[in-house]
Amino acid sequence: MEILKIKPLSDRVLIEPSPTENMTSSGIIIPDTAKEKPQEGIVVAVGLGKKNEPLTVKIGNKVLYGKYSGTELKLNGKDYLIMRESDIFAII
Repeated sequence: MEILKIKPLSDRVLIEPSPTENMTSSGIIIPDTAKEKPQEGIVVAVGLGKKNEPLTVKIGNKVLYGKYSGTELKLNGKDYLIMRESDIFAII
């Protein structure tokens, strides 16, 4: 795993989304315009949490989050999402 020079603040978490599927199980290629946004990814950086509320997720956790959660950003040519821990539904 690549070390990033970014540190989320407070209860924010940086997530690398899982890659989207390019083909259906029956072999049909999905065009970019029809692909759904991924809803799971790997936590790559975490903030320190709020006072008296430590974070539950840790670096390396695979998580499930809302379809439109977070803010998209690009670092070192890769796509990431930064969101509050409360936008994460579950650790998978």
